[in-house]
Amino acid sequence: MITDVTHDSSPTHAAVRAIIRSGDAELPLPGHGSTAARWAQLTEWCRRDLSVGRLLEAHADADAILAEIDGTRAGRNEWWGVWASEPPRPVLDAAHDASGWRLRGAKAWCSGASMCTHALVTARVDGQPRLFAVDLREPGVTPGRGGWRNPGMAATDTEAVTFDGVPVRAVGAADRYLDRAGFWHGGIGVAACWFGGTLAVAEPLRARARDGRADSHQLAHLGAIDVAVSATRWALASAAAEVDSDPVDRTSAQVRAFRVRGLVERTASEVIDRVGRALGAAPLAGDADHARNVADLLVYIRQSHAERDLATLGELVAGED
Repeated sequence: MITDVTHDSSPTHAAVRAIIRSGDAELPLPGHGSTAARWAQLTEWCRRDLSVGRLLEAHADADAILAEIDGTRAGRNEWWGVWASEPPRPVLDAAHDASGWRLRGAKAWCSGASMCTHALVTARVDGQPRLFAVDLREPGVTPGRGGWRNPGMAATDTEAVTFDGVPVRAVGAADRYLDRAGFWHGGIGVAACWFGGTLAVAEPLRARARDGRADSHQLAHLGAIDVAVSATRWALASAAAEVDSDPVDRTSAQVRAFRVRGLVERTASEVIDRVGRALGAAPLAGDADHARNVADLLVYIRQSHAERDLATLGELVAGED
């Protein structure tokens, strides 16, 4: 395990490591008949702790990617990340020589940078991203420190990681990672995590109503939240059934993922807004758990590409009857 004085002894690190080592992170693979159970567990992890759930989602996603593309699985003594963001800068390159593939450059947005033992990383080969598996305990791997300024999702240890000639293994053909339905199934897994964080943010208002302390305006906000949350829950259940019935059609998987992610993002934003309007600043100022949940969720849903995703969805459905 990579050690780090800040993160190696953190509650987040300990919680994720314990779940992985216990085998509880070994979720049903998407499209194999129990996709709903997979997403429900992601939701529950994130309802309890969004940072823990986000890191476990990446580990479970790596396990699913390895199973689909490589025919292997993540081990209980391994903690995997998926570092596949492709911003213009920095650039991570992969080159092949007589000894095999090696990585040089830097990768941004690496969650669990100082925690993970392994990662699936996209790197540029002839200008195009290709997927590689890397053992982060190899010499030449240097996680950044101090680059994350927002308190939201700070516990996920998301930093840039530098690679200096690090040996890696190619996972699948050059275009295999993106050119598969499983990529989009994984995108809904992230949305299931957003949904868990959304449920956590709604809890103070639900608790007030359960205790009989909610006034009519607060109950109206709770009713609106229930409409949005129930619709989202149904959408996730329906999407899971569709994935299990046809796990390989890439076009339908892409449309489905954009629809579900758009709905969950909208529900999350509405819940944050309505809980704030219903309860005011008091829980944000005086309830550390709620303040952290809101901060975490606000950051996490920005993993959506917002109007860019909606524009892509519009293009995909423009020709539908």
